[in-house]
Amino acid sequence: MLGAISAWTVQGWRYGAQLAEQSRLHTDTLNQLAMVGAAAQKAVQDKHLALEQRLAASDKSHHETLTNAQKDQARLRDRLATSDLRLSVVLAKSSAGGCSVPAATGAGGVVYGAVRAELDPAHAQRIVAITDEGDRGLIALAACQAYVRELSR
Repeated sequence: MLGAISAWTVQGWRYGAQLAEQSRLHTDTLNQLAMVGAAAQKAVQDKHLALEQRLAASDKSHHETLTNAQKDQARLRDRLATSDLRLSVVLAKSSAGGCSVPAATGAGGVVYGAVRAELDPAHAQRIVAITDEGDRGLIALAACQAYVRELSR
């Protein structure tokens, strides 16, 4: 009887030791999985932060471009309003014949010897407003394309 009890006790210790070893291995495996999961989450957070920084830089660049274009347009409108600058168009030689538009030759013009007609300041202002809207549209399109490029990286 004493032998059976001692065998039972020794076998219990062995099983206990095996269970403790299995528990330790299981705990180690869970810790490794947790560390891998934390590293993966950190990598995703870092990628997200880098994307946010690139998008912020792109937005800043877009804002600067838009601001510069608006300043240029405002300067052009001011110069047109003060008659410091006049817009003119090149007239075709055949169209100037029966037209009552005042024609002026531009000494410093792009086209040498061509007949040019100055536009009325109000019409010039409308043309500048149209080009301003077009410029803003092109800048917004470029910003959208940059945003999509950043997201698809």
